[in-house]
Amino acid sequence: MKKIVILGAGYGGILTAKKLEKTFRKREDVEVTIIDKNTYHAMLTELHEVAAERVPREAIRIDLDKIFAKRNITVVHDEIMEIDFENKVLEGKVDKYEYDYLVLATGSKPTFFDTPGADTNALTLWTYADALRINNHIHKMFQLATSELDPEKRKAMLNLAVIGSGFTGVEMVGELAEWKDRLCRTYNIHPDEVGIHVIDMLPKVLPIFDDVLSDKAEAYMRKMGIQVHLSSAITAVNEDSIEMKGREPLMTRTAIWAAGIEGSDLMEGISLEKVARNRVKTDKYLRSLDHEDVFVVGDNIFYIPEGHERPVPQMVENAEISHEVVSHNIIGKIDNKEMIEFKPEFHGAMVSIGGRYGVAELNTKNRKFHLSGFFAMFIKHFVNIMYFMKICGINKVWTYLLHEIFHVDDRRSFVGGTFSKRSPNFFLVPLRIFLGVKWLMEGLSKVDSVLNDPTNIFLLPAKAADATAAATEAAEGVSALPVPDFIWKIGDWFMNLLFYNADGSFNGLAPVFQTLMVVGEILVGLALIVGLFTFFAALVSLLMSGMIYVSGNAAPEMLWYIFGAIAVLVGSGSTFGLDYWVLPWLSERWKKLTLVRRWYLFTDRPRGY
Repeated sequence: MKKIVILGAGYGGILTAKKLEKTFRKREDVEVTIIDKNTYHAMLTELHEVAAERVPREAIRIDLDKIFAKRNITVVHDEIMEIDFENKVLEGKVDKYEYDYLVLATGSKPTFFDTPGADTNALTLWTYADALRINNHIHKMFQLATSELDPEKRKAMLNLAVIGSGFTGVEMVGELAEWKDRLCRTYNIHPDEVGIHVIDMLPKVLPIFDDVLSDKAEAYMRKMGIQVHLSSAITAVNEDSIEMKGREPLMTRTAIWAAGIEGSDLMEGISLEKVARNRVKTDKYLRSLDHEDVFVVGDNIFYIPEGHERPVPQMVENAEISHEVVSHNIIGKIDNKEMIEFKPEFHGAMVSIGGRYGVAELNTKNRKFHLSGFFAMFIKHFVNIMYFMKICGINKVWTYLLHEIFHVDDRRSFVGGTFSKRSPNFFLVPLRIFLGVKWLMEGLSKVDSVLNDPTNIFLLPAKAADATAAATEAAEGVSALPVPDFIWKIGDWFMNLLFYNADGSFNGLAPVFQTLMVVGEILVGLALIVGLFTFFAALVSLLMSGMIYVSGNAAPEMLWYIFGAIAVLVGSGSTFGLDYWVLPWLSERWKKLTLVRRWYLFTDRPRGY
């Protein structure tokens, strides 16, 4: 039995575990275990959204049991305190764990550069718990400010400061600036009393970017009302102030530290060769230089690729690329196959400044592209969706879209609030029932004709040379909706293929189709009336309307069938309909199926629904 242990359930750890499990799923000689001190995975690049209340608290966390459901992976909830590399044993607070191959994916933690008071007085933004702590703290400061009479104390409560203007700092301060108006309305505080600050010792924001993007980001932050303090070295962080070299202290009780990271606490204590703030030095196969059975992914890597001057950056894309190399090489070691070298190609980075604006730098082999505004935010969301697809499939992608686009407060989205406007579902009930009654009447009116002579085809037009002739014949004197020529040709080709003989007469499939159409009209009508499986009923309604239109058989009233079906497609059966009881009952049973859990083929009901 070969025991593979992945230490850390961050992005790199999860992807490594999933790839190894996929390879060894049916083998009894390999065991894959992942260990983390938390029971969930948090999307660390989106912590600022929870901290500043743009998305619900559950939006950026995924339970590990959901991620690894129905997979041959052992998930262990424990905190590892020591690693005995010689005896290949991990010592945790709960138990000890043996390994044959170990993957270090423990991530990082904030570093304070020995700044006095920073570790005790500053709020960090590096874990899910940090995001909740910041959110609760800011609410507390605004609540206290409502009853504080001392102007200086009140000012310190209402000054929010972010230390560091890198990715994390810029994203955090942007969210605070957008959240400010909501906080002021909630606590009845005038916006002019609230100060939003970002501080950095460097002369520019986002120093990793070219000046053109850095300047755009700074200009947008100033436009949002953020006070940008550059070339300002922090000398101390006090309980109610931040001291800066050569400047007046900034009075604040909310100092958020986003000024740098180092290896996790565990990395600090382990006996491996480390450099650059506790990053493990690796070879080209991403193995520790001290032990060939210890591999490293993500932020824990210190490796300078051939032809590069700097080590690989601590960013999500590094975890994405490195997990492929580590997984392949562990598989190669077990199955005596050739290992591959780590040759990363990074494609750029994206930074959001609030929910509406961002900047992005995209790299290709021959050119570098700079994006800002809508297109940068589109790229960021696209990358996040790809991220979630690999972690938890459609399940998490759906909830991500709800939180980022469809259920957004205060228009805090790059598409504004247009897609998030919602009205009560009970306004759709009359339309749903009316559409159902119309389909039911249509179906019942044709039952006798179908039963008396199934071969009498009246729902399909007789074969005609053009759309106008067919529509005129089918509508029996009633003007039919015009069908564009290219659509008619597609529909005509399809009907020739399925329903007509070479001589133009109907074949044996035509009466079957006609019968199914009549049955479909009756079933769709009944389903819409009682609100049962409304989404599928409305979808079938839309398809039937479309087929009738393409055939040239559609009277003008078919338009309201089409648009009515679109209107009732989502949610209309949850009010005064059976969907309210049936769908949750089916959903719970559906989610228990092995294939469904493994491929995440289910959605979670949004909060409040």
